[in-house]
Amino acid sequence: MLDKMKQLWEMKRKMDEIKKELDSLELASEDNLVKVTITGSQEIKAVTIKAELAGADKGKLEASLTDTMNRAVRESQKAAAQKMGAMGGLPGLGM
Repeated sequence: MLDKMKQLWEMKRKMDEIKKELDSLELASEDNLVKVTITGSQEIKAVTIKAELAGADKGKLEASLTDTMNRAVRESQKAAAQKMGAMGGLPGLGM
């Protein structure tokens, strides 16, 4: 029982460490109109609209924002999965 408690404590410590790393990790996705910066914990930090967008139509801007934000989220998810994979399986849980 004590070994299981130690394993759980160690797992929590590792998870807290990974969360801290993900919170500080910043990723960016951009196209020719928009740049989105997101953290590894999937918090949008910035949306930058390029100067040449001033003349673009609303639909084009909306499509660009949607696509760029989705790519940024996927990159963030991939980074989080890699960090979690580096932690290894969860001891005693068959993972």
